[in-house]
Amino acid sequence: MLVKRSVISGLGRLTSHSPSSSSSVLRRQQFLVRTLCGSQIHRPTLIRAMNSTSEADAESVLRTVTPSLDPKRHKGQAGKIAVIGGCREYTGAPYFAAISALKIGADLSHVFCTKDAAPVIKSYSPELIVHPVLEESYSISQLSEEDQRKVQDKVLGEVDKWMERFDCLVIGPGLGRDPFLLECVSKIMLLAKKFNVPFVVDGDGLFLVTNSIDLVHRYPLAVLTPNVNEYKRLVQKVLNCEVDEENAEDQLRSLAKQIGGVTILRKGKSDLISNGETVKSVSIYGSPRRCGGQGDILSGGVAVFLSWARQLKSDPESPSENPAILGCIAASGLLRKAASLAFTKHKRSTLTSDIIECLGESLEDICPAS
Repeated sequence: MLVKRSVISGLGRLTSHSPSSSSSVLRRQQFLVRTLCGSQIHRPTLIRAMNSTSEADAESVLRTVTPSLDPKRHKGQAGKIAVIGGCREYTGAPYFAAISALKIGADLSHVFCTKDAAPVIKSYSPELIVHPVLEESYSISQLSEEDQRKVQDKVLGEVDKWMERFDCLVIGPGLGRDPFLLECVSKIMLLAKKFNVPFVVDGDGLFLVTNSIDLVHRYPLAVLTPNVNEYKRLVQKVLNCEVDEENAEDQLRSLAKQIGGVTILRKGKSDLISNGETVKSVSIYGSPRRCGGQGDILSGGVAVFLSWARQLKSDPESPSENPAILGCIAASGLLRKAASLAFTKHKRSTLTSDIIECLGESLEDICPAS
């Protein structure tokens, strides 16, 4: 035991005072700690390790934020997630986000979608709670402006009844770009801010936000998860310039800061994460198979891990790192591990559904349930 404590103490000092330590050296140090101590690693040690370099130790963060399976807990305490998205054309994306949240460990997962999308999404899985409340322009085009406002108020009323129950929203998967639908969703975002509910913005939600930055400006509980093209549009809109790959970390930090401290997870070969102050990267694992839908898995994962990281705040040993940053690191690391495992099994035929089926096994490998 004395040897274990001295090793942990020594490595803690090393990672705290050696910001220039390489990520490979850091991983070897952490492997030594895990070998000596099993899973009983002190949380502050893990967070110091994460802070010592821009490359985050995603596995340590996953172990830090993932709650244990406690029989004393009741339904809902492990997370209640809602996806706002799904229209006639796009039903797969909201399903991927919502079912991924459940596979990772959330207790309940809701989907608020259009009436046309609801039966399809319901047919994918009985595990999801589907609310067919959103409306598109074609269904209200014959109504007067006053009646259209009444329809919008009805939509907001349906969402409002549930809002306080949710730990996090995912806004955008399969949303489409219908003007009336986007206007309703923009008001749902304002409603979430009123109740201080965190939300992850992905897909067509990013199209909405890029054209209406005020929806997320200075809201620290907002997370944006842009891909290459979505990030390019954000940079052009907010910073009025082109993407600068040579100074990617500085530009991402500037972008997040300019939007008022929101957290941005820039997806890529290495995922970059910033809230305008710090920048972290996650490049662990990964897969060469780039099937569509992985971003939806990521957004569902961020929602779950963000909500778990917020729950840690009541713990005196909880990490001081921003919960949104922790949520992004954890979700990125888990998706990459699951994608790697799925590719090992299925190679070129790997689909998003295969990756989802590997989420539980991948998380179990890092955070055993027993």
